[in-house]
Amino acid sequence: MSKKIKSEKKVKPKKISQKEFEKKVIELANKGLTSEKIGEELRQQGIHPKEYDKKISKILKDKYIIPDLKNVEEKLERVKKHYEKNKQDKKAMREKDRIFAQFRKLKNYFKI
Repeated sequence: MSKKIKSEKKVKPKKISQKEFEKKVIELANKGLTSEKIGEELRQQGIHPKEYDKKISKILKDKYIIPDLKNVEEKLERVKKHYEKNKQDKKAMREKDRIFAQFRKLKNYFKI
């Protein structure tokens, strides 16, 4: 007989105020988490982002830079660093060009 093993314990949902929610999001962003990871972390703590007025990315956009742009910029830096070490890696060169184009499009879209 096989038994189901629960990997996670269910956390009872917490209800906090909108201001506390925004503070929590900013606190997690200061740790260096992306908006996706912030959502995961909040859900693990029993706080569901859908219950609040503002989206996580909107809070970050008001307070800091645009999260999408930040993520693409970090990815571009990682690929550039890899390509500098491995000049023979043609896939990395193509990926670097593709991500740079994506970054440029996002900058143009957000008018930065």
